[in-house]
Amino acid sequence: MFSSGIHLPSFVYLYNGIETESLNLKEIAGYLESWLKQVKIELREDFFSFYFSHLPSEKKETTADELARKLAAIKVRQVNRNKSFAQPLEGEVEYERKKLLYSKVKSFGILYDGLELLALLSPLVPEAELSLDHCHIIFTNQLFGTWSEDDHRYHARVSVYGFPSLISTTGIVEAPAKPRDFYLKQQLGISLPTLKEEFKGRFIDYNDLRLTEVMEGYVMQALFFHLTGDPFCKNKNCRLYNAHWQEDLIQAQLTSKNDFCGKHKKILTRLAAR
Repeated sequence: MFSSGIHLPSFVYLYNGIETESLNLKEIAGYLESWLKQVKIELREDFFSFYFSHLPSEKKETTADELARKLAAIKVRQVNRNKSFAQPLEGEVEYERKKLLYSKVKSFGILYDGLELLALLSPLVPEAELSLDHCHIIFTNQLFGTWSEDDHRYHARVSVYGFPSLISTTGIVEAPAKPRDFYLKQQLGISLPTLKEEFKGRFIDYNDLRLTEVMEGYVMQALFFHLTGDPFCKNKNCRLYNAHWQEDLIQAQLTSKNDFCGKHKKILTRLAAR
């Protein structure tokens, strides 16, 4: 239900993902502005580059070392053990350090604890932008997951919402499950390129031209978390639907006739009228 006590932020900051092809932040900003014209949208470089650009030069090296060690320490080592962390090897720390300082290094095969990653990033938000008047949304190519008590294992996630909110362009590919027949045929030994061709259009893939449109919905989820503390909707035809299957994701974000269910559209309409 709409509450007049909802605080609409004056500023939304969108941080670009490193080396994330097919993601157009200008289009996402335009989509946000189409719903909430009174909010100022600011596009920024990737979060760590932005952070380091505001540090004194003499602090960059030591800060990068500290952050690299923290990042390497929150890698999930075993998906069936909660917080299965370990003392990182120096090579792992150096890998994270290169990613931080040179930003062109991609993450491959690494799953981070999403809540720990959020806790690591939160103190790096500019002090002047810590109030509810500011909403920070970070795109990243890092893959992160959260622990589930239901089946006692980590699951990759598209997003973790908080202050700031994180959205993974790798997670959008890896987290929601592909059609069941895809996995059945994969077990029969059918090659991945053949399967991708057969199931083309039924899941989001790397460098997918639909990525920007899909991410518009996840940015709105982050915004609703900021507004109400609840980013999700149970309606499969609402962009706030928390899809666990690729085909449900495509329905909610791409093929549904309406962007939002009646309830959430009403909230946005009333906010826009303020």
